[in-house]
Amino acid sequence: MKRAALAASALSLLSLATLTACGGDADSDSAAGEPGPTASRAKQVTPAERLTKLMITSADVPGLDVNPPSKQDDKYAFAKSPEDVKADKPVCAPLALAMNQLALGDAQADLTHHVPQNSGFTYVTLMSYDTPGKAESAFAGLSKGVDACGDGFTAKAKGTTPYDSVTAEKPVAQGGDESLAFQATTPFRGVTHTLHAPAVRSDDVVAVYFSVNGSAMVQNRPGNAKLPAALVKAQNAKLG
Repeated sequence: MKRAALAASALSLLSLATLTACGGDADSDSAAGEPGPTASRAKQVTPAERLTKLMITSADVPGLDVNPPSKQDDKYAFAKSPEDVKADKPVCAPLALAMNQLALGDAQADLTHHVPQNSGFTYVTLMSYDTPGKAESAFAGLSKGVDACGDGFTAKAKGTTPYDSVTAEKPVAQGGDESLAFQATTPFRGVTHTLHAPAVRSDDVVAVYFSVNGSAMVQNRPGNAKLPAALVKAQNAKLG
């Protein structure tokens, strides 16, 4: 099993056992004596293309391998869309979305890449918003969840995942206009695993990082994956 599939399958086991335009050159000829445009119109960048340009690459973080989503990620995903995720405490739903690489709020586009490190993985999810205030609202919902869900919650989609606790923590790297970080604990086969999820908002883009030790889940030992600070710093820098 590939390492990416290992992490994905571990998260799937957790959920199941406890039941994630084109503008060419304008015609310069004028008709009936009317002046035509003298400059070609630039191709409009779509929200998805914009996020692709903003996403870090392996060249941005020497020593780390940044990978696009794979079919294995889709196969073992906790949910296919945010609408599929239900939390027993609605205020905690944004936390479940953040920890399962799903868009927060009314995002116009989102994109996730993953980075293997030691026996764990860090996922980077970027989301863009097309209306002023939507990015701020999505980030506020995440922040409210961190404050309100300290005693845990349960999320349901393709299975059921309990989170025993949620605790705010210091981000490994500051950036953007707003930032936060939290850790959550979840039990699997009687063993507690600690998950980490910092987030940052830069103007109309929100980035969520999520770190999990999938190997620890498979091997039935406590897991506490650490976020690589260089990765977070590099992505925050690209967001501006």
